[in-house]
Amino acid sequence: MATEHVDVLIVGAGLSGIGAACHLQEDCPGKTYAILESRGAIGGTWDLFRYPGIRSDSDMFTLGYAFRPWKDSQSIADGEAIRHYIQDTAREYGVEDKIRFHHQVVSADWSSEDARWTVTARRSDTGETVELTCSWLSACSGYYRYDEGFRPDFEGEDRFTGELIHPQHWPEAFDATGKRIVVIGSGATAVTLVPSLAPDAEHVTMLQRTPSYILSLPGRDPLAQWLRNKLPAKLAYPIVRWKNVLLSTLLFQFSRRRPAAARKLIRRLTEKQLPGFDLDTHFNPPYDPWDQRLCLVPDGDLFRTLRRGDASIATGRIANFTEKGVQLESGEHLDADVIVTATGLNLLPMGGMTLSLDGEPVDVSKTVSYKGMMISGVPNFTMVIGYTNASWTLKADLVNRYVCRLLDHLDAEGYASATPVAPPEGADLPFLDLASGYVQRSLDNLPKQGSRTPWRLHQNYIRDVRLMRRGSLEDEGMTFQRRTPVTAIEKAVA
Repeated sequence: MATEHVDVLIVGAGLSGIGAACHLQEDCPGKTYAILESRGAIGGTWDLFRYPGIRSDSDMFTLGYAFRPWKDSQSIADGEAIRHYIQDTAREYGVEDKIRFHHQVVSADWSSEDARWTVTARRSDTGETVELTCSWLSACSGYYRYDEGFRPDFEGEDRFTGELIHPQHWPEAFDATGKRIVVIGSGATAVTLVPSLAPDAEHVTMLQRTPSYILSLPGRDPLAQWLRNKLPAKLAYPIVRWKNVLLSTLLFQFSRRRPAAARKLIRRLTEKQLPGFDLDTHFNPPYDPWDQRLCLVPDGDLFRTLRRGDASIATGRIANFTEKGVQLESGEHLDADVIVTATGLNLLPMGGMTLSLDGEPVDVSKTVSYKGMMISGVPNFTMVIGYTNASWTLKADLVNRYVCRLLDHLDAEGYASATPVAPPEGADLPFLDLASGYVQRSLDNLPKQGSRTPWRLHQNYIRDVRLMRRGSLEDEGMTFQRRTPVTAIEKAVA
């Protein structure tokens, strides 16, 4: 039986994958495509994570798609609202029927002769192995492991008699009522969990080894609320979207160029939220703003919970777990019925699939990123990775539109493939410029980046709009190939 072939194969039915499919439908209506999703539902991250209070860590006017306005004035949305937004988008654009659920992509091999990928997937529901071929392969599977989060081993944790939970595997029937809860971590997950658990728990303690920068953001966007009554959604949405893009870009650039002033500003804002609080101990990170991602809290909910005394912060290193909680190196003991290890993620580029070219394995760590979306030496392959300093979807939308431009260019010029090349001067910069633990633990498995365009990741949406929407498709970083004709001798040998 002949192997099924599609023009474009999308891996992942989350925010990036559904966006990629919608762009294909609109911009390349003649292309056939399919979406392979390892799980049994649409939504990716926003279907997987079900811990209390799960919400966006970017405003929804930029986390939403450029082509489908986020109509609520709620700027920071909960996980269920985001999941429904993705599902509704898939339904509205007619891409639901293109999704093959329970298909975990294992490997992909490029054939130079056929100018196509052979993709092998494992059915998680039946154990069956499935093969498809495609002309273009787009990995929209995010960059972290769905089956497990990062959790260090804690000395004595087997002695703890209470409940131990990682947010990535939150128990559906969990009840916080009357419990003493210690949340280990200081990132986005921890600052979300603490105010969400506090109303029912006896007490919640956020235990952090080092503080993070935390900023309060209005839960509802004032400009969006005002414009809703003045303009149609399709006109109001881009105004609010660009306002938020500009504000986040200005904050990032200010933080990078004047870190001392940025630190002072964040300190002043935190003092207003927590007057009389020990900020030197609990809100004074040892690194500059944006060396790690800033945490956003809508309407200052974390600060409000701390002010009320429903939660507290402990800063220090863990000595060991005890039967009744956590012992710190300082000598302080934190009593706990439940310990939540909000200790981070494990990165897993391309959803864990392996790539090969004509049977030869590709070592992704030896490649160089091209425009943050393709990798050197690998034809007709896209890897969708969002921004670290802004909304994920801003970059995903740019990449998915760029793929459509490339596909049209290949057809118009009679090319079979597009292959990026590494810069002549070499490249050894890390793919992601963040000091966060989950990034540092995984840099060896990611491509490198160069020192200049088009091999440099600028983490700048405004700059990337010029580069990817209007920039030339034929630049020094890209080569194009025509299908190699098979000779009579090769046919005879075959």
